Amino acid sequence: MPEFTKRELELLKKAEAYAKIVKDSKVRQKLQDIDLSLNWGQFARHYFSKSASWFYNKFNGIDGNGGEGGFTPEELQQFKGALCDLADRIRRAADTL
Repeated sequence: MPEFTKRELELLKKAEAYAKIVKDSKVRQKLQDIDLSLNWGQFARHYFSKSASWFYNKFNGIDGNGGEGGFTPEELQQFKGALCDLADRIRRAADTL
């Protein structure tokens, strides 16, 4: 087994903690059915006026520093409204076919 420096061990621990947070993200789990069907970066810019990285951190349940985070209750309401708006837009587009 290779020997790691103290810094490398710290980074490995942080990476493991980050992976667990992402895996356990409740929002991401609830939306796994549509996750690959949407461009979340465009979604973030259109509905939140935020960057893709901001959205992905929230979506994955982390804060900008790698700790636990996620959407605030107000952001979750905004997210829900944005998904409903997008669903309505998709239905209207489908109706034109």
